[in-house]
This record gives sequence, C-alpha cells and structure tokens, in this order.
Amino acid sequence: MRLKYKPWAKDKLDAHPQFVVRNPEDHKGRWKEVFGNDNPIHIEVGSGKGRFIAGMAQMNPHINYIAIEAYESVIVYALDRFIEADLPNVKLMAVNAVDLRDYFEKGEIDQVYLNFSDPWPKNRHEKRRLTYASFLNVYEDILRPEGEIHFKTDNRGLFQYSLVSMSQYGMKLKDVNLHLHQTADETNIMTEYEEKFSKKGSRIYRVEAQFTK
Repeated sequence: MRLKYKPWAKDKLDAHPQFVVRNPEDHKGRWKEVFGNDNPIHIEVGSGKGRFIAGMAQMNPHINYIAIEAYESVIVYALDRFIEADLPNVKLMAVNAVDLRDYFEKGEIDQVYLNFSDPWPKNRHEKRRLTYASFLNVYEDILRPEGEIHFKTDNRGLFQYSLVSMSQYGMKLKDVNLHLHQTADETNIMTEYEEKFSKKGSRIYRVEAQFTK
C-alpha cells in the first residue's frame, strides 16, 4: 500500500499530548504513571487508523491501550477517533515495532495484538514478518510471564506461517479459528481491513498464542 504523505500530521499529533506519547523511551518502566493507574496494559502493533484499539478501549475501560504505528500519516486518523470518543485509557506511539524493547521494561505489557500485519510474502522478506522468531522474542521480553499474542489476518499463507513460527518458538496455541466470522463472538472488534475483506467474503483467521515458562 502506498501511503500519501501528510505534512500536517506531525503538528496535529504534537498538539494532542494527552493521547500522543513522544519520546516513549523516557517512560520505559513507568507506563502505569503515564496512565495514572495500575490497570493492565495492552498494545497493538500496527494500529493503522485505530478502529480496533478505539473499540477495545471503549469496551474495556479497566484496561489501558497503546496504539503503535510507524507512519504518522496513518496514525493521525486514529488520533481523530480518540479525540471524538474522548478515551482516557488509550495512548499513541509513532514508532517501529523492532524497537519495542527501548520503550517497555521487561514484563511491563500484559497483552499484544497483531491485526492484519503486512504478510511480506517473499521468502527473502521473512524476517520482516511480525510473527518471525526475532519479533516473538521482543514480545516475550516486554510481556508479563505467560503473556499472550492475539493475531488476526485474512492472509492464509501468513496465518499458516505464524502458527508454525509460534509453535516452533514454544508458544501454546490456545484458540485457533479458521473462520472467525462464522462464530458469534460479540467481543470481536473489527479493524478497517477486517470489515473490508469480510464483506468480500474473505475468511478471517485468528489465533491466541501464549508464551510458556
């Protein structure tokens, strides 16, 4: 997907520090202070325009959420959602997932969401997939012991790859769903991509995977 550069995005993000965390490395190990409570912290890696994370924050006010997206021109749309809904339990970070250890202390995060990540289908790009072993190692470091990853995609190849990658890493696959929208799960919050693909009849795949001791 080609992203259209928005020169105004940075200024808009900077204008809303109640939602946007700049220099997140300064808060490593102190994210509960940022939120002002001791609630669990969930992060979404690759939040896009923020529909999922906004919906989760509204549904679960007892959980703190951090939306992580590398592109300011995309995450600025998520900011609009958070402003409109006036969500006190959500923050934004415009950073790259490979650097998560720089922003979170070991065991500081309770859960990770990966939704409709770039499949990077070519073999030479395997290491860029967000379920590649090196990324799993990053998530394991920042997650509490036996923390979980919840992963959704419409890409069967990426889903199959991710199941193998997680299994080989030693993770426990708790809930493998090969056709999510055939089940009546009222807790499922759809992303923008999920709604688009499901309307076209595409299957949505989902897995909950847990790190083991």
